Amino acid sequence: MKRMSSSNLVQRLMAVGLFLLLLLIAVAVGLFVFDQVRQFIAASDMLPTFTIEEQGGEDAGEVSYDIGQPLPRWEGTDRVNILLMGIDQRENEQGPWRTDTMLVLTLDPVMLTGGMLSIPRDLWVPIPGFDDGRINTAHYLGDAYDYPGGGPALAVKTVRYNLGVPIDYYARVNFTAFEQLVDLIGGVDIYVEEEIDDPTYPDKGYGYDPLHIPAGWQHFDGEMALKYARTRHTLGGDFDRAKRQQQVLMAIFKKVTELDMLPQLAAQAPEIWRTLQGSVATDLTLDQIIALAQLASEVSPDNIRYGVIDENYTQFWETPDGQQVLIPLRDRIRELRDYIFSNEPVAGAPAAQQTASADPAARLAEENATIEVLNGTMTEGLAGRTAERLEAEGLQVAFTGNADSFEYDETLIIEYTGKTYTAEYIARFLDLPLTAVVHGANPNAEYDIAIILGSDYTPPPE
Repeated sequence: MKRMSSSNLVQRLMAVGLFLLLLLIAVAVGLFVFDQVRQFIAASDMLPTFTIEEQGGEDAGEVSYDIGQPLPRWEGTDRVNILLMGIDQRENEQGPWRTDTMLVLTLDPVMLTGGMLSIPRDLWVPIPGFDDGRINTAHYLGDAYDYPGGGPALAVKTVRYNLGVPIDYYARVNFTAFEQLVDLIGGVDIYVEEEIDDPTYPDKGYGYDPLHIPAGWQHFDGEMALKYARTRHTLGGDFDRAKRQQQVLMAIFKKVTELDMLPQLAAQAPEIWRTLQGSVATDLTLDQIIALAQLASEVSPDNIRYGVIDENYTQFWETPDGQQVLIPLRDRIRELRDYIFSNEPVAGAPAAQQTASADPAARLAEENATIEVLNGTMTEGLAGRTAERLEAEGLQVAFTGNADSFEYDETLIIEYTGKTYTAEYIARFLDLPLTAVVHGANPNAEYDIAIILGSDYTPPPE
């Protein structure tokens, strides 16, 4: 079995994302000839309504259907943005719930361009009507405090406020439905880049369900696919998790679009929708979903733009009450936003996004950071030994010495000139938490990065 390249993954993300939305709301229903779907709807009170026949509101003009036409057409000309949310809904709980996953899908029906933007759940932002908080709490607050429209409405408003883009629709799904749907298609094949050991993966209550996944090709059922997509126990934390989620989406897309799966899925349509009842909420109607999915299939891979608000667009920060969060670097995020959501031709991805897929050595060489290593402990020679380790890793240590005090309890990695990737690479290399990286914002500093070693740093044995 051949491994799919990361470039192919990126090119198909938009179609995957919109098809996943179709999968979660209708799945096999959308694989019927549309006349058959309409007959099925007429005999059932379970499935979602149709815009054309049922609503007749201002959105009705966005979708048209002609008798004999295989699928409805999307007639709207404005860009469509959809907030896709996954919630951490535990069995037998009534909520409210935080969002575990947030993605904005976008499609321009005139230019036939599309994109996807992944939003980290720890992004620390203003939440309209509430105090600043993690963006994943907006949905929780909306439900808990009876915000008009509930959690989805406040989540939509929070994303719109902080990104500066309109959100036209939302879809929310819990993870139980995800597991069941993956099982219905017979599981998925995933290539695991590196071995994963997560001793603290949460179980369905409030305990732990230790997770071990070997590297290499794996066949996952619904439970394991969800665990693989949700674990944070790798060096990249949430950023690695976002990549794995995208990988799972593509695996689902590949599986359900295999020709020999279509008759099986069509026959299971009623069962699939019964599975989804109570697990999915959306303000999209069935014909809108099918029309958008059909439109997305017409977008050339060359016209798909993809982005993740990752370490290039955020900085780590600890709140006064000890929460470890991500502070948005808004100028950089604005650049990424304009790249994904603009109709104007763009020569290439933002600089930070272009380097996102490059290998670590290339990214370190591009930043070419100069580093000083200072000993903030009573351990003699610690700065010199650490400098040797960094140099052996190919990093450029320009100075070693003692800090202004020998009483540093925690190591600091101070990044002065915007070379965040190198600073975070050093933290991982020295087995330090990413919260050790702080941003000094001094472009005139003598060195790009200063490392002050504290008593929490334990060098490897010589």
